Amino acid sequence: MIDLTLDIEQYDCPFVAATDECDLAFSAVHWEFDTARRQTDSRMVVEAVDRGALDDGLDVLRGHDGLADYDLLSRRDNVAHIRTSVGQTDAMATIRDNDGYLTGPSYVEDGSELWHVGFDDSGEADAALSRLDRSNEVTVVARREPDLPELQGFVQNVGAAMTLIEGCRDLSDVERQTLETAVQGGYFQSPRSATLGTLADEFDVSKPAVSKNLRRGQRKMIERVVEAIEELD
Repeated sequence: MIDLTLDIEQYDCPFVAATDECDLAFSAVHWEFDTARRQTDSRMVVEAVDRGALDDGLDVLRGHDGLADYDLLSRRDNVAHIRTSVGQTDAMATIRDNDGYLTGPSYVEDGSELWHVGFDDSGEADAALSRLDRSNEVTVVARREPDLPELQGFVQNVGAAMTLIEGCRDLSDVERQTLETAVQGGYFQSPRSATLGTLADEFDVSKPAVSKNLRRGQRKMIERVVEAIEELD
């Protein structure tokens, strides 16, 4: 198996068009290709910077020629859950013509889309990439050839991976930003190149406050890591 991660700008994709014009992003929750209708049915989570950007982006999406069907399933503030049917794009036709298949969810932001695509052999993958380059802007972000034990381990440990992802989602914005700044600044290195004092200055708070945010973030992530380790076992 050849596993590709592609950053692709499809000129005929309604999701790309919406993110190109408006400040929002689409994350695929579920997708399925209908061979009879030659359309991709999907459920997407849409997140925008604010309610206005969400309204504008959904308007662009609904007005695109490539959108065959649309339904707003739910909405809260600047986040929406939608169901769509999209006609087969040139890029998707290329993937399917070369016996390729999607191996993971897509993510669309700033006018480009991140795809995870699989092929059974390198010849099919190379042929698809060559054709994709003719009609789309494509960058190969990663190319891997996992062996059978690695594939088996990936499938078996999806639950552990989701546990870690949920841990990241549990973090508040302040906790996440504090952890990121601490790691990037070298707080956890030995010797430290950042201190509680420098972190406190960065966020304009007291040392006890930044220490509290660090400890809360670390506790949440460590608890999830332990859960993931247990699932791996």
